[in-house]
Amino acid sequence: MNIGHFPFGQPVLPLIQKDQTPKRVFVLGVYASAVHARWIGEDGRQKIGAVAVASEPEIFWRGSKESAQEIISKIQMPCGAGRLLPASKQLNGPSGKALDELFLAPLGILRDDAWLCDLVPHSCMNEKQIAALNREYDTAKDSLKLPAYNWPLLPRELANMERREEIEKELIKSNAEIVVTLGDQPLKWFTQFYGTFSDLSAYGVNEESYGRLHPFLVAGKQFHLLPLVHPRQAGRLGAHSANWACLHDSWVKNRPVSLPIA
Repeated sequence: MNIGHFPFGQPVLPLIQKDQTPKRVFVLGVYASAVHARWIGEDGRQKIGAVAVASEPEIFWRGSKESAQEIISKIQMPCGAGRLLPASKQLNGPSGKALDELFLAPLGILRDDAWLCDLVPHSCMNEKQIAALNREYDTAKDSLKLPAYNWPLLPRELANMERREEIEKELIKSNAEIVVTLGDQPLKWFTQFYGTFSDLSAYGVNEESYGRLHPFLVAGKQFHLLPLVHPRQAGRLGAHSANWACLHDSWVKNRPVSLPIA
């Protein structure tokens, strides 16, 4: 599947659930992240502090300096283009770590108990990346013989009918009874087509209402929706809402939801 290429030439790959045995929960996020590197010029000066250079090795990758280094070290840099080093640890795998610690652990389950999925199953370029690449990569592309990139932008439509059908098939195959949505977008682009609210705030913005189970049907099968914040909010990863972060903190502490015994 040819999705595109990152800066420095690595292919943009789709990330899907590898272990497809039955699971207890189905987690639906927004879009896949990437392995991020620092680009250091030949003169030793930093050109870009964090540029995506490869697809993550697994969906909701938890990252580590060692595994990031291994992936990045395989990228061949043109002569004179400098070198790549792992970016800050806060930029490789933070959502995956937050998922394990702040979502799955409070439910009493491990990563092996969850089927993971994203609306957009590959990495997408954001505005900050565009600006950094325009400034440093594009202006030096010809002189340094850097490979062209066609890393896709985040689509305006995060899940069309075809993609929703693919997610529905994954959900049914997962055999999970609980569907955990991360933030507004999975509600807007998937579950609302099966009768749920389209945004998280509609389920309540206080400790008495946040993080409860809500029944809904998919393909005639009964599921329970567990609408939660995005890991960015729960883990306070960059720009986030303090109110949502605190509300999720309370949910983690009080653990109001008990899953059926496996």
